[in-house]
Amino acid sequence: MKAVRRTLLSAAALSAALGGLAVPAAHAEEVTLRFHQMLPSMATIPRMAIKPWIQDVEKASGGTLKIKQYDSMVLGGKPPELFDQAKDGVVDIIWTVLSYTPGRFPKTEVFEVPFMTKNATMGSMALQDFVEHNAMDEYKDVKLICVHTHGPGNFHTKDPVTKIEDLKGKKIRGAGRTVNDLITALGATPIGMPVPAVGEALSKGVIDGTTIPYEVVPALKVQQLVKNHTLFAKGISLYTNTFGVVMNKAKYESLPEQAKKAIDAQSGMACAQRFGETMDKGDAGGLALVRKAGNTINEIDEIEMQRWRRYADVVIDSWVKRSKEAGLDGAGLLKTARATVAKYDK
Repeated sequence: MKAVRRTLLSAAALSAALGGLAVPAAHAEEVTLRFHQMLPSMATIPRMAIKPWIQDVEKASGGTLKIKQYDSMVLGGKPPELFDQAKDGVVDIIWTVLSYTPGRFPKTEVFEVPFMTKNATMGSMALQDFVEHNAMDEYKDVKLICVHTHGPGNFHTKDPVTKIEDLKGKKIRGAGRTVNDLITALGATPIGMPVPAVGEALSKGVIDGTTIPYEVVPALKVQQLVKNHTLFAKGISLYTNTFGVVMNKAKYESLPEQAKKAIDAQSGMACAQRFGETMDKGDAGGLALVRKAGNTINEIDEIEMQRWRRYADVVIDSWVKRSKEAGLDGAGLLKTARATVAKYDK
């Protein structure tokens, strides 16, 4: 009887031991997340920022996370819908242009006023800092991974743009509400469209030129579609677009602790700097292609810049007024944003 009891106890102990081993195995089961974005896989951000970011998160997760990258809107919808796709759980993580939904991020939008930044690394770190301290309420419905900017936004046109008068009557693709206001003030007609549509619009003559950073040039083959490019004195950006990497909040909160830590480690300033540095590398590559194509690069000198700034000031004053009407301290946000940019302008 004692022998039978010992056998039963041994079996029970073995079963308990096996059961104890099974629990962590279940917890370690891999979770697959879907990362959705608008550009082709070989564009700068998908290839040089998103893909390495995914690899680093997966490695740090210790086998708890698998992240599948979906490019070119293959999961459906249009680029302006990406933020809501993450918010509503249609997908898990997205990268998007925040200015595709004007008015939705009114505090963040201060970084889109004319002549705010000089390069993407500095601009991205400044924007991340600004949002963390002044605009987190705009991202309360998602898990914010990071925000960032592109490098200097410039004109890329079929005809040369060396002075304001060269824009009169031209149809120019604008990247957001604020730059569209500036294009209008300069005498051109702004045509709004997501960046993937720019190549076809140029080739068909729907637009006479576009505002984009040089980083976008290779993906759209802009150097083959236009022969003139405009830079501004000291590399300052005519305009800046803001971008966001965000995740569905409920999905993030449901993850194993190690998976959360892996995402957190690649979020915030580290993520903003990564994406900013990638944009700057992309700008260098795009500019090299323009030069290789033998295209004309026109630089607006400091004297002519003073004329442009007068038009820009009108747009900035309009932004401040619009912010005030929306119940925000636009002047205060602008002052804070400029001080934050100066902090990172080294």
